[in-house]
Amino acid sequence: MASSRSADSKLANPANPDLGGPESTVSIAQAHLARVEAGGCASHKHLLALIEGSGAHAGRDLADAVHLLCSLHGRHPGLIELASNRSPEGVARNWLARAAEDFEAERLFLVRLVATVGPMPSTPGAAETESSLQAQRHALETLASSERNGCALGAATALVGDWGSVRQILDRAAARAGIDHQAPALPDPASIAQVVDSLAESVAGSRALSFGAEQLLLQHRALFDLLEARASARADW
Repeated sequence: MASSRSADSKLANPANPDLGGPESTVSIAQAHLARVEAGGCASHKHLLALIEGSGAHAGRDLADAVHLLCSLHGRHPGLIELASNRSPEGVARNWLARAAEDFEAERLFLVRLVATVGPMPSTPGAAETESSLQAQRHALETLASSERNGCALGAATALVGDWGSVRQILDRAAARAGIDHQAPALPDPASIAQVVDSLAESVAGSRALSFGAEQLLLQHRALFDLLEARASARADW
C-alpha cells in the first residue's frame, strides 16, 4: 500500500520534486498539503495589506473584501456541501459532511459581517466585477459537481486549507466593527491528510484531487487580484 502511494505521488507532480516529483518520496497527502500552502492566497500582497490595515482607505478595502468573499462563499449551499451531496458513500463523503457542517459557522460569520461593515464601497467597473464574481461562482459549482473522482474533494480540502488566510481578513474586519467571534473550527491538516490518503490508490484519483485543489486556489488568487484592482480604482477615482 505504502509503495503504491509513493509511486502515485511521483506521478502526481512530475515537474516539481518538492510536490511529488520523480525524485520525491512524499506521500500524496503531504504533496497536497504543500500544494495548498504554496499555492494559496497567504502570500498575496493585497491580502497582506488588508491584514495590516494601515492605509488611508483600509476600512473601505476591508468592507470590499468582506462583500466579495461573501458573494463567493456566503451562499447556501456552498462548495463543500454541494460536493458532499454528490459524493458516493464512503470516507470522502463522511469527511465532506463534517467539513460542510463546520464551514456553515464560517458562512454565517461572513454573512453577519456583511450586514455590519456597511454597503459595498462604490467602485468603477461594477458590471465587470459582477461578471467576474459570477464566473467564479460558476467555477466553484463546476468543481463541486465534477464527475471526476477526487476533483470535488480536492477543491473542498483546498478551501479548508486556504481558509485560515481568508479568516485573518474576516477577523480584522470583525475587530474594526467590534464584533465578538469565535475561532474557526474546521478540519485540521491531519484530517485532510487522512481523507486525501483514502483517495491515493490510483493515479487518476490523485490527479483529479490535484486539479480540484489547484482550480480552487486559482479562484482565490483571482479574487484577491480583483480586490486589489478595485482598491486601486477607488484610489484613482
